[in-house]
Amino acid sequence: MKSALVIMAAGIGSRFGGGIKQLEPVGMHDEIIMDYSIHDAIEAGFNKIVFIIRKDIENDFKERIGNRIEEVAKRNNVEVAYCFQSLEDLPAGFSVPEGRSKPWGTGQAVLAAKGLINEPFVVINADDYYGKDAFVKLHDFLLEEHGPKDFAMAGFILKNTLSDNGVVTRGLCEVDANGYLTDVHETKNIAKVANGAESDGKELDPNSYCSMNMWALTPEFMDMLEEGFVEFLKTNDDPIKGEYLIPTYIGELLEAHKITVKVIETKDKWFGVTYKEDKETVVESFKNLINTGVYLKDLYLDLD
Repeated sequence: MKSALVIMAAGIGSRFGGGIKQLEPVGMHDEIIMDYSIHDAIEAGFNKIVFIIRKDIENDFKERIGNRIEEVAKRNNVEVAYCFQSLEDLPAGFSVPEGRSKPWGTGQAVLAAKGLINEPFVVINADDYYGKDAFVKLHDFLLEEHGPKDFAMAGFILKNTLSDNGVVTRGLCEVDANGYLTDVHETKNIAKVANGAESDGKELDPNSYCSMNMWALTPEFMDMLEEGFVEFLKTNDDPIKGEYLIPTYIGELLEAHKITVKVIETKDKWFGVTYKEDKETVVESFKNLINTGVYLKDLYLDLD
């Protein structure tokens, strides 16, 4: 069965202090975080990769990783495709508000891939390391028999997803006794503190589930996402900075009882480059994973 990995790599990376943070080298042979996600996805059985980027970074992106991944993909019978997130890519009847400069968030980003997705897929952020476990478990979920509106998400433990160098945004999850998501709250300014985590002074449970934007979805979700974007644009009260976010929209669908989302726990430790200061930690983390045999120094050698 065909299964796709959709990688959101169009982010500007403003908190990273300029530059394209998704393309920063972190591995022993200048691999970037995406390399490890792609490796783990192919190893888990995914056979299609869709990159969502911006048109203005296309050349840099292909030079830095795209061309190399196409060679790896060819050797492993994996399809590669590109699509572009654009501020101006709006449904009929809508136009860019005066003063708006950034695209419309992760929901719009995934919509850019609508014409390319005809199979179950997992969507991830380009600048997050998720660990092998989540790719295997979500790919297994995609292979199971379930309805077109039955989805899943990788449930990370909040304390395993925090940065030592500043605040982060996470989708904090409510989960029922059967392991299904009942609500997700996009929460900003989450900081690591001595007793766990807090947001704007409010204490958070460090052992609770959070979403790292790693969702297992069906092609039918794209039509729902498109409908939701139209509704967002009609009701959004912040036309300059408002964002159409996947966790928020999924929360709305859950509240309306239109979907189910199974929470699949992973205890792997997340890491990523949100701030420039994170990079050193990420580089050391990958060195440790190589030294302990999780990855080869020549990353893709074990796939060929």
